Amino acid sequence: MEKTSTPTHCPYCALQCGMNITPLPQGGVEVTERADFPVNRGALCGKGRTAAEVLSPAVRLTTPLVREGGRLVPAGWPEALDRIAGRLAATRERYGPDALGVFGGGGLTNEKAYALGKFARVVLGTSQIDYNGRFCMSSAAAAGTKAFGLDRGLPFPLEDVPRTGCVILVGSNPAETMPPSLRFFTELRENGGTLIVVDPRRTRTAEQADLHLAPRPGTDLAVALGLLHLVVAEGRTDEEYIRERTTGWEEARAAAMAHWPEYVERITGVPVPLLREAVRMFCEPEAAMVLTARGPEQQSKGTDTVGAWINLCLATGRAGRPLSGYGCLTGQGNGQGGREHGQKADQLPGYRKLDDPAARRHVAGVWGVHPDSLPGPGRSAYELLDALGTDVRALLLMGSNPVVSAPRAAHVEERLRSLDFLAVADVVLSETAELADVVLPVTQWAEETGTTTSLEGRVLLRRRAVDPPPGVHSDLYVLHELAGRLGVEKGFPTDPEEVFAELRRASAGGPADYSGITYRRLAEENGVFWPCPEEPAGTSGVAGGDGTPVAPPGTGAVDATHASGSVRHPGTPRLFLDRFATPDGRARFVAVAHRATAEEPDAEYPLLLTTGRVVSQYQSGAQTRRVAELNTAAPGPFVELHPRLAARLGAADGDPLAVVSRRGRAVAPARITDTIRPDTVFMPFHWPGEGRANTLTNPALDPTSRMPEFKSCAVRVEVVPRS
Repeated sequence: MEKTSTPTHCPYCALQCGMNITPLPQGGVEVTERADFPVNRGALCGKGRTAAEVLSPAVRLTTPLVREGGRLVPAGWPEALDRIAGRLAATRERYGPDALGVFGGGGLTNEKAYALGKFARVVLGTSQIDYNGRFCMSSAAAAGTKAFGLDRGLPFPLEDVPRTGCVILVGSNPAETMPPSLRFFTELRENGGTLIVVDPRRTRTAEQADLHLAPRPGTDLAVALGLLHLVVAEGRTDEEYIRERTTGWEEARAAAMAHWPEYVERITGVPVPLLREAVRMFCEPEAAMVLTARGPEQQSKGTDTVGAWINLCLATGRAGRPLSGYGCLTGQGNGQGGREHGQKADQLPGYRKLDDPAARRHVAGVWGVHPDSLPGPGRSAYELLDALGTDVRALLLMGSNPVVSAPRAAHVEERLRSLDFLAVADVVLSETAELADVVLPVTQWAEETGTTTSLEGRVLLRRRAVDPPPGVHSDLYVLHELAGRLGVEKGFPTDPEEVFAELRRASAGGPADYSGITYRRLAEENGVFWPCPEEPAGTSGVAGGDGTPVAPPGTGAVDATHASGSVRHPGTPRLFLDRFATPDGRARFVAVAHRATAEEPDAEYPLLLTTGRVVSQYQSGAQTRRVAELNTAAPGPFVELHPRLAARLGAADGDPLAVVSRRGRAVAPARITDTIRPDTVFMPFHWPGEGRANTLTNPALDPTSRMPEFKSCAVRVEVVPRS
């Protein structure tokens, strides 16, 4: 009997690599390469290759659990759903709707994220909803919106990267975080382009760079300002571009000129000759890009930091031109789509602002409710978690594990324990689910159909390839059943394509317009880039950043016609080529100045901790830690430190080290390497328990994005005596 394969996408990072899923006669499924998807061309990392192992009933949830006598015990779906609905209703009756919280995840499909946001606002009536994507790229989103009027992770496809002249990669390590993407940077260098990596560590990615700048953690802003200072001083600005396509240059230039190279060297530790070399490499080719990731973004000044790198692009004419621009490498699988459609505290579907009266009227009309019934903006992710047990008394959580992933994690765990009621829907019994009063087993990537939006802004169709185990239902089923029990009988279908059809209507006319995208198109075209409005007959062309139809230089897009006679919009692979998504069509410089991190080293805590990922684990590790091959490759946490620091401490490789911050203590074995600065230690954040890195991290928030400062906090390191 011939095996039938289903083309789909990986459940992990925002590359959303194409893969095939094939059920095996003896049970289980096989993951194989899919060469037709342009992002990975068949390449898969270890996480992708082993993704099907989490489908096994042996490692995942298969029945609802309810807490009885302090223990989680199996229960039926009706009992579990009744208990959740009853407790949510009772809490709302006693304390009001904002005593109910909803916390989502960047791995939820667009359909589930959309339905979750609608559920919070229409069924519960609460403003208290946010998601873990706030911890991913919210600073880049805020900076991109300020500068360009629109936030899409990459305003161009990844296929443009090898064709540019220079890429500055800031605080990103794709060799470990998204390995199939590394070939784009390898091809860049093979084509004669150059790669500059800005990172406190000499990562696997930095080892492949033409130039590595290793700043002190938390000083990326000063690096960007120092480079812009040199661009001005050396006469490398594009004055015609600045005059015709931007505003705010005079103020931004004045701010940058206060950051002369020697001053920047003192702040960052990056030598002036390397700063000058970076400027030369970036400015000499005709086209260049700056790509940021969590390094510069997860800071209490992350929005300003990204803004400074955008200023560098604008001053040199490297935005809104072919093969040039600023982009953000989104981390989570649906981090982009997850915030576009309503599970973020201040946003409605289509990337509309919740406090915009016109946006409220449009979405309320789609939902069939009065605009005044929609609550206003609520707390951001960490602020919501911090309010648990006090202002927020009951929480519904889907697809997130904040016990491991949130900053100041011990405090967040304490807040979760203090809740009157916690319900969690997840694939596995995560550390957060273990604290719940009710746990619901839900379907995952290969067991359900739905859409995600990749780091390129490419909307993709994940297809159902296998049946879930008996007793497992989708998150859409959960929301449908809870809505009915809470008095809302209609508006929460369980069919994902029906949900997507409503999402299309809700997004129509918004910045992230999906109205011209259908499941059929996604299947036929290997994904569609937004914005993609549904156009009336007689129009054509590719939308600019503001949705205005413009000529499609370099897109390669071809219009097609629907059976209805209306024109099929081709989608928008490349934004801003004609104008930016601001009212006047110009990009905005934002004047910024360097400032210290929220917590600088002192006599008691003399070192800096920075955190990140390793290649064989993903996010909080809730799923990857259940895969034997991945655990063999990355079995547990560690503390990376420089040999000079190790000698000062008297530590040998493998010795248990205690890393102590003002928020707690984590213990993990030493990993001594000269690839890190002597004033810095590094810990991966995938593990719970005594090696939990986020026990240490600082929840100081960026004032605009509300992003916590994961990437820098003051610590001391102590050798733990072996017992």
